[in-house]
Amino acid sequence: MEAVEKNIIDLDTWLELPAGRYIRDWEEALLAKITVDIFGFNALQIGLPQINALAASRMPHRWCSNPDLTNLTEESASRVVVMHDFSELPFETQSIDLIVLPHVLEFAAEPHQMLREVERVLIPEGRLIVTGFNQTSLWGARQFVGRLNKNYYLPHEGEFISPARLKDWLKLLNMEIGQVHFGCYAPSCHTEKWLHRFQFMEKAGQRWWPYFGSVYVMQAIKRVRGMRMIGPALKQKRVVRGAAIPVANKAKK
Repeated sequence: MEAVEKNIIDLDTWLELPAGRYIRDWEEALLAKITVDIFGFNALQIGLPQINALAASRMPHRWCSNPDLTNLTEESASRVVVMHDFSELPFETQSIDLIVLPHVLEFAAEPHQMLREVERVLIPEGRLIVTGFNQTSLWGARQFVGRLNKNYYLPHEGEFISPARLKDWLKLLNMEIGQVHFGCYAPSCHTEKWLHRFQFMEKAGQRWWPYFGSVYVMQAIKRVRGMRMIGPALKQKRVVRGAAIPVANKAKK
């Protein structure tokens, strides 16, 4: 089977840099708060095992999947229990309670197909959590300039998906959008020292420009609509029962 993912080696390497560890720490902390209160039996993280998205989940069965084990650290590779092509998930229909997609859609060659597969394997009322880079942010502006002069700050292979665009995709799959979190408001610094100095911008960003965080985490719920009759229901007409009329035959003499 031909793989459909783009080359994400740049993302794997980038996550080990100070900026990558910065967003990884923020996302893991937020995902821990979200997933701890989601109940069920089966939870699945698709891709990017460097981010431990299900560390706080209470579900008894938790899996992390990835297309391969190359370019992974020993710790992150140990989390992978399933290897598969992201365009065809090896799970039964309506079998998973929770799915987390950490920055996977941005690097998938067919993100629509991947979302269709996610919707297929989720149970009714199942939960989906997606993380992504926010184009409308300081990091997004820095990446836009980097595309012009070939001096990238974020992984350059990905096609970043805006929260509004992702909402439209999910609504087409009957996914009800839940809360959307934004974070990582520090400027695009390359060193841990300068990223730490701008930590004060986290609280300021949450208060004054909450939608301009460098990354976002979106929640959605799979809704299954019941069948409805089209048009008014036909009313059965009441049959009026006729009165009985006695008939007497007269005998002729």
